[in-house]
Parts: sequence; C-alpha cells; structure tokens
Amino acid sequence: MSGIEAETLALLEWPRLADHLASFASTVAGRQRCRALPLAADCAGSQRRLLETTELLGLDGLIEGGLSFQGVCDLTATLLHCAKGGTASAEALLAVATTLAAGRRLRRQIEDPQLRPASTDLVQELRSQPELEQRLRFCLEEGGRVADRACPVLAGLRQQLAAGRQQRRERLQELLRRFAPLLQDTVISERNGRPVLAVKAGAASQLSGLVHDTSASGSTVFIEPQAVIALGNRLREWEGQERQAEQRVLAELSGLVALQAEALGPFQEALVQLDFGLARARYGLELGAVRPELSADPTSPWLLHGLRHPLLLWQQRHAGGQEVVPVSVTAAATLRVVAITGPNTGGKTVTLKSVGLAALMARAGLFLPCAGTPRLPWCSLVLADIGDEQSLQQNLSTFSGHVRRIARILAALPEPAAGASLVLLDEVGAGTDPGEGAALAIALLRHLADRARLTLATTHFGELKALKYGDSRFENASVGFDLESLSPTYQLQWGIPGRSNALAIAARLGLSGAVIASATELLAPRGDGEVNQVIRGLEDQRRRQQEAAEDAAALLARTELLHEELLQRWQQQQEQSAELQEQRRQALELSIRSGQKEVRRLIHRLRQGQADGESARQAGQRLKRLEQQHRPQPQRREPNGWRPVLGERIRLLSLGKAAEVLAISPGGAELTVRCGVMRLNVELGGIESLSGEKPAPSESAAPKVQVQMPSSHRRSGPEVRTERNTVDVRGLRVHEAEAAVEETLRGARGPVWVIHGIGTGKLKRGLRQWLDTLPWVERVSDAEKGDGGPGCSVVWVA
Repeated sequence: MSGIEAETLALLEWPRLADHLASFASTVAGRQRCRALPLAADCAGSQRRLLETTELLGLDGLIEGGLSFQGVCDLTATLLHCAKGGTASAEALLAVATTLAAGRRLRRQIEDPQLRPASTDLVQELRSQPELEQRLRFCLEEGGRVADRACPVLAGLRQQLAAGRQQRRERLQELLRRFAPLLQDTVISERNGRPVLAVKAGAASQLSGLVHDTSASGSTVFIEPQAVIALGNRLREWEGQERQAEQRVLAELSGLVALQAEALGPFQEALVQLDFGLARARYGLELGAVRPELSADPTSPWLLHGLRHPLLLWQQRHAGGQEVVPVSVTAAATLRVVAITGPNTGGKTVTLKSVGLAALMARAGLFLPCAGTPRLPWCSLVLADIGDEQSLQQNLSTFSGHVRRIARILAALPEPAAGASLVLLDEVGAGTDPGEGAALAIALLRHLADRARLTLATTHFGELKALKYGDSRFENASVGFDLESLSPTYQLQWGIPGRSNALAIAARLGLSGAVIASATELLAPRGDGEVNQVIRGLEDQRRRQQEAAEDAAALLARTELLHEELLQRWQQQQEQSAELQEQRRQALELSIRSGQKEVRRLIHRLRQGQADGESARQAGQRLKRLEQQHRPQPQRREPNGWRPVLGERIRLLSLGKAAEVLAISPGGAELTVRCGVMRLNVELGGIESLSGEKPAPSESAAPKVQVQMPSSHRRSGPEVRTERNTVDVRGLRVHEAEAAVEETLRGARGPVWVIHGIGTGKLKRGLRQWLDTLPWVERVSDAEKGDGGPGCSVVWVA
C-alpha cells in the first residue's frame, strides 16, 4: 500500500471503523485482524468475503445463541515456542486442546457444501487432531495441572509427597499440644516455604529448632521444630523430583505439538478468518446494512440509494447522536466527474466520506448501510484529498498541502487507466486566488476524467457548474438548503448546481444587515443574482417533481396492496368453492356406500332360510326409508311451460313444504293452496312442481301487478316470517354480517328479516349503511314489535 493510500484511509477515518468492527470479534487474534481490516487484492476476493459474510450471518441467526468461539485461543506464540524446541506451559498446552475441540465443533456446525460453499471452504483447514487432543486431555487437568496418570513416576512421587506432608502435619500438631504454654498462637505458619511455630521470645531456648523469622515487635520467634526439619528436607527433594517429572511430561507434549505445527498454523488462521467473517456479519446486522453487488467491470455504474455514513450511524445508535440523513449516488457508466456545490456545513464532505467508505467496505467484504441493493464497481484505488474541519483530528490543510497531496494522487493513478479508481477532492482549488483556483480546478477535473473511473469534488466555484454543459462526462450535484429555516437539509440533489447561500448564512449568524445589503448590491453587476434565481427555480421544480413522484409511488403502493388483497380474496373464494364441492362429493359417496352396505345386509338377511314374513316386511320398510334418504335432490330447471292445476300437489318455495292447489285466479297469477292446516294465497312465482319445474309466467300477471300493486310491495313470496327468510347475525362483525345477509337476499323471493339485536347499535348502523348502497334493495325498516322491533330489520328486495 502506497503512502497516499494509507493517508486516504486516515482521512476517511478507516481505523475508527475498524475499531467498531473489532468489537464484534470473539477472539484476541480476531480483534487484531479486524483492526488491521485488510482489503482484498482483487474483485474475486471481495466477492468471496461478501459470500462468507452472507452465509455466516444466516447461520448465526439460526443457531440458538449464535456461533460460539468459546475455547478458541491464540496459538501463535505457543506454536512458535514449541517449533523452536521449547517447552510450553501446561496452560498453553491445555489451550491447544480446547482450541482443537472448538475448531472441531465449529466445523461440524458450519460445513455444508450445498448451503454454505464459501464458509465450507473456509473451515476445510479445521482438520481435527484426535490423537494430539486426546493426549493433551489425558495428561492435563482443568486449570493446567499435569495429571497423575500422565506418568507413573510422577504419580509415585505425589503419593510420597502426600504421605510425607501428612506425617509432618501430625508431628506439628503433637508439638502444638506439648508446647502450648510457650506459643503465642496455636496456628502453624509458614516462612520461606517451611512450617514454623510462633514461639514467645522468652521461651525460644526451650524449643529446639531452626529460627526462620521474628515478628516486628520482637516478641515472637518463628521456629521450625527440629523434629520436622529432616522430613521437610525430604519433602523439598521430592518436590524437586515432581517438578522434573512434570517438565518431562510437558516437554513430551510440546514435542507432539511441534510435530503438528505445520497443520496447526493453517488451523489457527482458519479460526481467525472465521472470527473475522462472523464479525463482519454481526457488524452489518448492527448497522442494518445490505450486501452490495460488486462488478469487476471498471465501467459499471454506481447505484447507492439511501447511503448513510457508517461512523455517524454508529454514533447515532451508540452515543445518542443525531439521525443520519441518507444520500443517494447514481453514476452512469459514462459519468466520470461530479461537482458537488452548496453551502458550508451542508454535508458535502460527509457525502465524499460516505462514498469513499462504501467503496472500501465493499472491497473489505463488509455490507453497506444502504436502502435497497447497492451496486458499484470494484475499486482498486480510493484516493482522497480532504481537509475536513469537522473531523476528529481537526486537520486544516493549506493550499500547498492540498497541491502536494493532489500531486501524489495523480502519481498513484495508473496511466493508462487500469481498473476502477475513486478520487475524492474536498474544496478543490480553494485557498488561493479565486480565478487561478477555478482554472486549476477545471484543468485538474478534466485530467481526472481521463484517468479515474469516478471523481467527486466539492467546490464553491461557479465556473465548475458549467462543465457538464460542454462535456457529457461531467455532472452537477448540490446539497439542499432550507431558505425558511436558513439551515441545510443535508440531502444530495443530482443534476442541479447548488448555491453557497453565504449571505443568508451570514445574516443568520448575526452579521449586520447593512453589510448584507451592500454585498447584495455588489453581486448584482456580476449576474450572480440571475444565476441564483435560475438555480432556485430548478430546485423548486425538482422539489415538486420529487413530491409528485412520492405521491405516485404511494398511490402505486396502495394500488398494488388493493390488487393483492382482491387476488387473495378471489383465491380464497376459489379454494372455498372447490372445498365445498369436494365435501359434497365425499358426502354423496359416503351416502351411496352406506346405502349399498345396508341393502346388502338386508338382502343377506332375506336370503337366510329362517326369514319369515315379518322380517320381509321390516326389510321392505327399511329399503323405503333408504330410498328416501339417498334419493338425489331433483335439479331445478328453467320454466318450460308447466302450469299448476286444481288438486295438484306443488311445493311452496318460501316454506319448502308441499301444498295442494285449491283455487286458481282467472289470470292464473295467484293460487289458493292448503299446506297442512294453513290456507294461503301465493303468487305463481312462489311455487314449483314437486319435480322442480318452474311455472310458466302468466300473461295477465304483469299488467295486474302494475295496476293493482305499487312497486314497493312487489315480491315473490308471502309476508310471513319463516326460518328460511330469517337470518341471525348477532355476535358477528359488520363485514361477516354483510356476507351472511347478502347470501340470504340473493335467494330470497320476499322480505328478509335480519336479527341484529340492539346493543351499541354499531352492527345495525353498519348493515343499514351497506344496504343503502345495494341497488336491488328497495327499502329497510324495523320489524313489528312481535318480530323483534328495533332489534330486527326487514329488508324488502326490489
């Protein structure tokens, strides 16, 4: 990496982003890798990292508690020490065992070539070392202690040590009891690793032994009794032998680790890469970022919709910062230079940094905080000259510093252009004479249009705004400014040059009105006022177009939702219709099978030799009942000329019962029938034959109705409330009640009684309002008091 590239990373605050990423790593080595945050060498490497990030993000969400790196340790120092012939500590060797176990677990969780090909390739280096792991586990206990079972000699020495210490303890307890009057305390202390008794200074001569220490006051002498000195010496000797035996075991285990150092090195690197990838995934999830689409073609367009600065977004979520305003960057394949203008503190520099960080993040395999799917070419170079007074370092560059940095940028760009490169210039040409600075800026941008894939430059020079009208490779953009509140909106507007609004900002900051007025008069001869008028008109036009586009998008979204809702309802109706037909078919098949089974059973009984006449009679009655139960319902047919005659049995449609015709009016439009004990007058349209035939309409019926009966009282059935023309919707919601009432009304031939109850009146009002919209409903009124009164509505169908 060249010096100007490293300087660009510092200007874009790349190390700060790396620190944020490192907070999601689980291991020390992983955090070090995140802080280094290496950039991929080619587009394929970046795409592979993005695929790893995607796969690990999905897997981390599926596993309860996420992927765990518990037990993973940094083995770099241990492997290097063992490879050089050194003896590692028991804790370091135990870390090797726990790391091997953790790697085996992670590989088992991640490996799936079909679902996670990139992550599977990453864990291929996590090859298990079962013999080494088992040997380490066998020889080492938790906490790093060499186990007794590791070596028989070691086990024997520890048994001797345990017995010797017990023997010394018993002797000391006996001495405590014997010389209790001479002692300051009845506790066995320790000095220089040897057990001592606290003896009064005046009685020190009465207890033979070795003096190890005295108290600060001189009143107590700490003496190791002569009776345990020899035993203590033997214990010291055995302890030395124990340490030597432990070292032999550790040396053996270190040699085993050294033999596998070549395999454990890639094993450790795979774990670091895995931790690095998982940190990228969790960092992207924290920012609400999405995976970008990288293109190896340098001329590919840029599409960054709703891009938010990742550092400002982190500050908003973790430090209570202000809400980040997103920007959208769209650069066609032929676009090379974008001149961004607008007021100071309007967000121009933040836009530069956001785009630069987006290119670097995509190259590093990180997701981008965008809305939608970001698309951009893979950038081999990201170079910047940013003197941002708002940065944390307060780095204010002079004109000479700018020029020197731009010179290094031009030197770093390959000639001819190779690969995609992004150049970011802040306040290009500033810090010197405006005329010379503008000329230098124009020449520089034209030169970069030939050398770099995309250049974003912020400026206040009006001459740069006109470049797009003479060269299609140039485009204008500006940051918004609210004239009413005299504050920037931080929104990036493409295609419109911006105004600096220096006078408006100065007035807002309290500058004298006389000075502002004088400056305004001085601008008039230069024609800047007319240019600002044009720009203001363009801004207003863009704002109106944007509002119209947003309204159209909202209307389209509502239309799509309505279309989807209608489609879902139609599908539900189709499914319900098919389900109803299937239920009817199954019921018919069940009825047929049941009837056939019963008939076979009766035939079998009749064929028995002992069947008598009574059995035959009962079987005949049973067959008649089966015939009535399983007889198919007659299909209703359209009127075909059938006319009832006196004495004929017909069916009343309103009651669903059979009746006998007693009399027929002269025109044939009305009949007098008897149904059970009731004697009724019905119209011709309210009956049908027992076979389902409809009567032919009477020729004189229509004139009679029009002359004798007003239209509000035309109906096909009697004004008698029955079960068929009554629907109870109590307890239903309005839309559910509408469906039930509509189904009853469509088959009704007279008034329909709708029982809705009184309650709060919401159901009644909703039904009345809905019925008023139906063209085939003539009127609606409350029922008679005996039929429910206000709790029941009578619906008259036209």
